[in-house]
Amino acid sequence: MDLELRHLRIVRAVADAGSVSKAASLLGLAQPALTAQLKRIERALGGALFERDRHGARPTRLGELVLARARVLLPAAKELQDEAVRFAQAPSPSFRIGATNGPILGGLVDRLAAERKVSTYTSWSTYELNSMVELGRLDYVLTGACGDSGTPTGTLLWETISIDPVFLLVSEDHPAAREKEVSLADLADEQWAVTPGDGCFADCFAMACARAGFTPGTIYETDVPTCTHLAQVGRAVVLCQATHQAAPGLVMVPLEGVPLRWRQLLGRHPTAPEAEWVISQAKQAHRDAVRRSPVYSDWLVRNPGYGTTP
Repeated sequence: MDLELRHLRIVRAVADAGSVSKAASLLGLAQPALTAQLKRIERALGGALFERDRHGARPTRLGELVLARARVLLPAAKELQDEAVRFAQAPSPSFRIGATNGPILGGLVDRLAAERKVSTYTSWSTYELNSMVELGRLDYVLTGACGDSGTPTGTLLWETISIDPVFLLVSEDHPAAREKEVSLADLADEQWAVTPGDGCFADCFAMACARAGFTPGTIYETDVPTCTHLAQVGRAVVLCQATHQAAPGLVMVPLEGVPLRWRQLLGRHPTAPEAEWVISQAKQAHRDAVRRSPVYSDWLVRNPGYGTTP
């Protein structure tokens, strides 16, 4: 016999009621029928789940284990059922999108919201967002990964939206601001700022610096406004995605030789609505962001093979 959710409900009912007879009454079953069902469940699980005497039924150690799992699985199954009903009864598809820090989320939301209801959730943690999609709490996750890293593992379906170089944001008074491109080796004495994340970017940056012959000094891992301020006052050089829109007082500068690359990824739940259309809108949002960046647009002319994926 395969274990089913209804079997876990029986086990939970006996434990909550404290006896088989009370559980049978609550479940609307005859006591002999419930007793027979409980014995079949115990045989399937390999041992007794309750110690039963004239005082009632008390869980055994095996019973405690099964109950602990049941109290997690049964609410989760109910939540899934309720969410599936809401999804099926929705008058038109809506999109729940999670994202890490990135410059194309706004464009994607703008495009989708023109025709559908959209809700968003942001986090620095790719792992958190991926888990929320796997659990059905989000439909899509817009995130990124270093150019040489693999696609995230799990049950999500992934699409590469773009492959972009990593550029620098520097103060307009910084010597690098006057350059078409700057070598990473020429920045060995700089302090750095970058937005946080739980991927491998920090390791990739350290390796790129090692190849350039130095170990990076101070690295401020902080939010976008703080990164921007540190660059504006000349306190740090900011590592940014090439589609980033530079704030006043800042200049975006390409790195010579593309020592760091970034892949924009769109992950989705297998049941996510209108996947092909959402993917196409994400790619168009990226193209729009490229057009708004003269530095990146000019760089792409000299460096084919990057930018929005076909």
